[in-house]
Amino acid sequence: MQTSDPSPTPSAPPQPLPPVTILLAAGVGRRLGDDHDGPKVLLDFDGRSLIERHLAALSANGVTDIVVTVGHEAGALRAVLGDRAGTTLNPDYRRGSLISLWVQRDRLRSGRSVLLMDGDVLYDSRMIARLVAADGEAVLLVDRELEPGDEPVKVCFRGNAIVDFRKRPEHAHDWHGESVGFFKFSPAMAAALADICEAYMAAGRGDLEYEEAIRDLILADPAAFVAVDVTDLPWTEIDFPEDVAKARTTILPQLVD
Repeated sequence: MQTSDPSPTPSAPPQPLPPVTILLAAGVGRRLGDDHDGPKVLLDFDGRSLIERHLAALSANGVTDIVVTVGHEAGALRAVLGDRAGTTLNPDYRRGSLISLWVQRDRLRSGRSVLLMDGDVLYDSRMIARLVAADGEAVLLVDRELEPGDEPVKVCFRGNAIVDFRKRPEHAHDWHGESVGFFKFSPAMAAALADICEAYMAAGRGDLEYEEAIRDLILADPAAFVAVDVTDLPWTEIDFPEDVAKARTTILPQLVD
């Protein structure tokens, strides 16, 4: 007597690939003054450089695939990174930061979700946990306690919708907070970001900052963006000597590794 073959066991659905992290660290840091030399991410804070703190925070949250855009003093930064992160050179690092994102276009189009991070930020590692855990096609971190002036990139809201994203916003809004400079993009949104960068480069607009490309994404599909509030967590961007002082005296004692 013939018997039929047993039904095949259903296979488990494929698991999504872990995110790749793009860390932007190519700039000169000229606003730190003559006393500063080398990449900003090699600045020391309580015995550990910014880049060491980035690697530790990402690793603590299960993120290990990291590629760093290097430029100024690239050799020094590569020597510190060793085999712990990949690097991609921005040969025009004295121009706009858009180029630092554009040189990572292959990773943006890799079919994986992408974490995008400014390198010149000292922060509490819980920020990475919130960024990784958040759902949405595109996620950004926002601090409601905005630093004064034109320097911070502002995340502008009308109700709960993001309506602008710029240092000097153009669109009417109810309130705004400060962007930390940390983002998460789905594979489709990351690829769209690469396309925008490519279009700007083709038009000779490599002088722009990378936030302009993200702004284009927001204005095209604001509903796709989710803002995660991190007002309760300590952080600071490192641009000026006073930022370094603030980081060492005010931010460091508050950090949770």
